[in-house]
Amino acid sequence: MTPISPQTLVLGGGCFWCTEAVFVRVKGVLDVESGYSNGNASRYPKPSYEQVCSGDTGYNEVVKLVYDPAVVSTAELLQVFFATHNPTTLNRQGNDVGTQYRSGVYFTTPEQQAEALATVVEMNASGELGSPVVTEVQPLQHYSAAEAYHQDYFEQHPNQGYCAFVVGPKVEKFVKTFKRLLKD
Repeated sequence: MTPISPQTLVLGGGCFWCTEAVFVRVKGVLDVESGYSNGNASRYPKPSYEQVCSGDTGYNEVVKLVYDPAVVSTAELLQVFFATHNPTTLNRQGNDVGTQYRSGVYFTTPEQQAEALATVVEMNASGELGSPVVTEVQPLQHYSAAEAYHQDYFEQHPNQGYCAFVVGPKVEKFVKTFKRLLKD
């Protein structure tokens, strides 16, 4: 039997510090990198954080996940993703407002696309969120890694204000809700 190769999935769930801090704890996730994707590459081939924060680049703050689908499925990653951010607010997560904070699933395989679209349809049909899911599901385009100081930000600055009051509670929610997916 041929081993399953690692896959890549990119997720935008608001500030990448929050999303990264959750997914580094998921078993089967081999690597998490904060970055920017799905923006105007002709005008901004390698955008800076300041450019992305301006809202003019079209890029989204994202995390690139490399994962082992034999350990964690795309469906499980999407469960964590949708449970740890608000997929019903357009271009906003809490006090972070702008297109760079939009909810997005950026797939690299047709199977990921199908899983993401099915998840959105199921969530909307259930009505449990009270508002429609506005998460965009698009092919990954124009990914660029964020600056080094953004990588592992929560791990390095857990007591910084934003980390303590915004990132920390998201991590706690993940730990309580998804014990089965926690790395050992």
